Amino acid sequence: MSAATSLSLAIADAVWAEIKSAGQASNEHLSILETLFGKNMLRACKIVDERGVRRVTGVPSGRSLFLVMGESKRKEEYLCFPEHLCTCYSFFYDIVGRDEQLSCKHQLAARLAEAVGEHQEIEVKDDELVDMLAKF
Repeated sequence: MSAATSLSLAIADAVWAEIKSAGQASNEHLSILETLFGKNMLRACKIVDERGVRRVTGVPSGRSLFLVMGESKRKEEYLCFPEHLCTCYSFFYDIVGRDEQLSCKHQLAARLAEAVGEHQEIEVKDDELVDMLAKF
């Protein structure tokens, strides 16, 4: 990871922490995130506005993952760990394969939705959570 990438991620983490602390994203926060993540941040905002983020938490472990809706007419849903992984094509092609982006729109939507509390909460038994992971 380059020094510029590390700095960008550190700035983004600080902004996410501020948003979470305030419980809302200011125009300044969104402007900084858009500068760092480009058009993916705008797309993430749209996903959050359309209530396309669900956090699924296993009981009793408390482990969780996010399910984030895609933008296409097929309305596919992607399994997402906001800071590490998304099952969308863009994550594997643009982030892992070509190292051209820091995060996909689904990861950004999950982080934003969690920070401002705009996601649906679903609890399932741990074995159901394992089944969900196995399908992806």
